[in-house]
Amino acid sequence: MINGEKNIENPIRWGMVGGGRGSQIGYIHRSSALRDHNFELVAGAFDIDPERGKDFGVNLHVDPERCYADYKTMFEAEAKREDGIQAVSIATPNGTHYEITKAALIAGLHVVCEKPLCFTTTEAIELEELAYAKNLVVGISYGYSGHQMIEQARKMIENGDLGDIRIVKMQFAHGFHSTAVEKNNASTKWRVDPKVAGPSYVLGDLGTHPLYLSEVMLPNLKIKKLMCSRQSFVKSRSPLEDNAFTIMEYENGAMGTVWSSCVNAGSMHGQTIRIIGSKASIEWWDEHPNQLRYEVQGKPAMILDRGMDYLYSEALIDDRIGGGHPEGLFEAWSNLYSRFAKAMNAKDRGETLEDVWYPGIQAGVEGVRWVENCVRSADNGAVWVEYQ
Repeated sequence: MINGEKNIENPIRWGMVGGGRGSQIGYIHRSSALRDHNFELVAGAFDIDPERGKDFGVNLHVDPERCYADYKTMFEAEAKREDGIQAVSIATPNGTHYEITKAALIAGLHVVCEKPLCFTTTEAIELEELAYAKNLVVGISYGYSGHQMIEQARKMIENGDLGDIRIVKMQFAHGFHSTAVEKNNASTKWRVDPKVAGPSYVLGDLGTHPLYLSEVMLPNLKIKKLMCSRQSFVKSRSPLEDNAFTIMEYENGAMGTVWSSCVNAGSMHGQTIRIIGSKASIEWWDEHPNQLRYEVQGKPAMILDRGMDYLYSEALIDDRIGGGHPEGLFEAWSNLYSRFAKAMNAKDRGETLEDVWYPGIQAGVEGVRWVENCVRSADNGAVWVEYQ
């Protein structure tokens, strides 16, 4: 159980790019990173408007001299300090992720980046190779994977409780953008602009979340080929999609589906993942993240609850309070930031980190690769394509 005691000797000196005043994602990065005393926020380039960013940083108790106008100035100035930043989180629009991540790695900084890591697989592999060459951590903020019941699902599958895996059914389908809300909402407007958002909207913004959950639960399941159909029901969003269906065939013969949508009218989040085996099935729903549904053929369905002794021990490690008390997204993100800190500390000490998974650079590469393959299939008439 996590109780806030240090798990690395000294907090990692940490900065942020983006995530300024009014940024929902910026707040969750800060709350999660700072919760377990693994990181110390000492610098930031929080806003495209330097004065607004400085005012915000001061209100976060950051030294005004370390509230910078842009990320390039911050990386250069911090590199000259004995107490300069060791890591940076990037919470900016998609189109900036590649250049900022690359600059951070060149500057010798560990990175936590919002997804997508970049727009093309070629760019993603370049960042992967740079991270390995520099011996640096790149974490990707797939925050839902920090929920403890994801680890329970992972162990159940690993230990054969479900039998042979046959079907993986995934979706992230909310309804909040079922009309053209971007006309009056700046935070949505850039998401439907290809120059800023990249080659997709909901495939990259939503679909990659349950896809990564499947990678955590089923690390050995590899995609062989896929077929994707995408639509722009709100026509002004074209060529970017607001709805997509993807069918995948895995190398072992199993099948998978992903429904990615922001026009599922009436749905809050609609993110679920169901793993179907030859003996049993499990299902997790992010609106009820403390439970995992477990269905054994021929027996009554069971609801497994977070924090209970009947779970695998690995699923109890990240508990922050006893069973029965609800934990949520902030706790899940905190669990990931705790893992990021351990990985960064191990890299800096030249140690090998064993038995700790986290959404790292390979997760970033695979997310970009999947979107690229989906777009290639959809734009060629929703045809089957070999996974490249």
